[in-house]
Parts: sequence; C-alpha cells; structure tokens
Amino acid sequence: MAFIYTGVVPNRVVVSFADYDDVVNADQRLFEANEGLTEIVIEDFLVRSTERIASLIRDTSWWASLYYKTTATNAVTNKVDLPAVSPTKVIGRQNDFTELCVMYALWNYILPRIADFSKEDNAERAKIGFYQGKYQFLFDELINGGNWYDVSGDGTVQSSEKLEGDNVLKRIR
Repeated sequence: MAFIYTGVVPNRVVVSFADYDDVVNADQRLFEANEGLTEIVIEDFLVRSTERIASLIRDTSWWASLYYKTTATNAVTNKVDLPAVSPTKVIGRQNDFTELCVMYALWNYILPRIADFSKEDNAERAKIGFYQGKYQFLFDELINGGNWYDVSGDGTVQSSEKLEGDNVLKRIR
C-alpha cells in the first residue's frame, strides 16, 4: 500500500492515496475478466478518488471544527470559505486512506464502468453496494478518530491537531 507522490523532497505532493497494485490486490478477478482496465485508467480513477475524498472531508463539520481549533483566526465565517484538505498532510492511518481510496474508486468509477445494469443480479452491481458500504464505514471511522491530519505540516500530528469527530449513532433494525 503506497501513496503516489509527485515532486521531490521536501516539495513532494500526494496525487493519490493508492496505486494500481492496491486495486488489483482488492479484487484481482475483476482485472482477469476485464482487460480494458489498464494501469493508466485505474490510476486516473485513483487520482480522481483522492480529490473527491479530500473534498468530502472538507465538507464535514469535523474539518470546520479542526480548522477553527487550530487557527487563531475567525476570518472564515462560512464553510464554503474553508481551505482545502491537503492529501500531503495525511500522515496518520495512511493504510486506511489507501483502502478508502480503493473502495471509493471501485464503487464510484471502476465497477459502474463494467457493470451490466440491465440485470438486477449482476455481480458487479452487488459489489458496488458492498464497496460503498465499506467506504462509508471507514470514512466515518476516520472522521470520528480525527488523529491523522498534520495541520501545521511539521511531519507529526500533535495532540493540538487531533480532534474527535461527532459519533452519530445509527439505529439499525
């Protein structure tokens, strides 16, 4: 499991939380049956998935709370004005972010591309729901944990940069 970087130290930037091998390891049979899923196609989906995950994190109340807690400014009065989440500052729980990226790419980009939506019992359609559920569970876990983002960019997550999310309990019947 590895992040894909561009640039050289100290100016390296994360472009993706996962790489092609991570997706192959998650569902190798998918690639055996679909030769059109090339490394270039998959890594483009992973880059897009990383951008979407960062955007979805930015839209959480956890991100707003962390930003307000770690900056002394009240200049931002609207969630829309919050700064973007930098994938490069994700330094804790990187394996979970790799898994999150793989699951997002599978349910949102890869499987819909090959699924047969005319058949209700299609295996790829079932996998879409499976990976979407796993993604949402892990996303919620990461937000509620709140211990993986290096706000200051100093290479460590200080206790002042940790913020638990709001645990919203869901009743399942």
